[in-house]
Amino acid sequence: MTEVAVVNTLGRPSRLREYYELCKPRVVMLIVFTAVVGMFLAVPGMPPLSALVWGTLGIGLQASAAAAVNQIIDRNIDARMARTCGRPLVTGALTMTESIAFATVLGLVGFVMLWFWVNPLTAILTQFTLIGYAGVYTLYLKRATPQNIVIGGAAGAAPPVLGWVAVTGEVHAHALILFAIIFIWTPPHFWALAIERRDEYAKADIPMLPVTHGIAFTQTQVLLYTILLTSVTVLPYATAMSGLLYLTGALALDAVFLGYALRLKYAPKPGLPMRTFGYSIVYLMGIFTLLLVDHYVAPLIGV
Repeated sequence: MTEVAVVNTLGRPSRLREYYELCKPRVVMLIVFTAVVGMFLAVPGMPPLSALVWGTLGIGLQASAAAAVNQIIDRNIDARMARTCGRPLVTGALTMTESIAFATVLGLVGFVMLWFWVNPLTAILTQFTLIGYAGVYTLYLKRATPQNIVIGGAAGAAPPVLGWVAVTGEVHAHALILFAIIFIWTPPHFWALAIERRDEYAKADIPMLPVTHGIAFTQTQVLLYTILLTSVTVLPYATAMSGLLYLTGALALDAVFLGYALRLKYAPKPGLPMRTFGYSIVYLMGIFTLLLVDHYVAPLIGV
């Protein structure tokens, strides 16, 4: 094997890795997880295998396309922030042409899957979600208002609704409760990170709340939204969507989140914003796991 062939062979895995990172895999995994939970909650038993498989793939591909477009638009901002300066478009590992082509293929394939193998409503709603995140939020809101993450959070809250629609073909009130949980969760989740990265956002001229209104004000908002989130997470039980098994676990998760928010406001210390941010991810996964477990286990044990 020639030296060039060896170099090319060794380079392939890292190049695939760059495309993988262009999709923001950790974010997309959380999106897909909440969408899949929405699919299971939509029906008493198991969701149809076809809707589960093609719906998961289609939503995942469109979410990946949106993440790639986000990086394409934000490449200059990403270059000025420590958290994002290693992204493939910033380092030059991928070119603009490669990234645009990749995002386009992912988006089109995902849309076709959803339209033909799931249902047109899921395809349309998912496409609007992609446009909302990659276009409205990334291109405009992020640079225009400190409420960017609140308004733009609607796109991030859509996946469980998309999953529900993929199985049933309709938007149900219970699906909107799942939407509300993620929508209210997004500000305290992201503002905790923004507090930690305030100076980076200021340097990049992004009007995040800690930059425009200060850290103390943002800490108050995190606390208020976390209190509101606690109320919203009770809704599945209040509407008979879930039972006591879910309620008990959700209130425990809420208590821990409130503890973080209270400490962030009244006893802040270095590293606490990032620990709050990290817990918020565990929290959301826990809430949706509890919803899923309660959906199937509670009827068996009579809870």
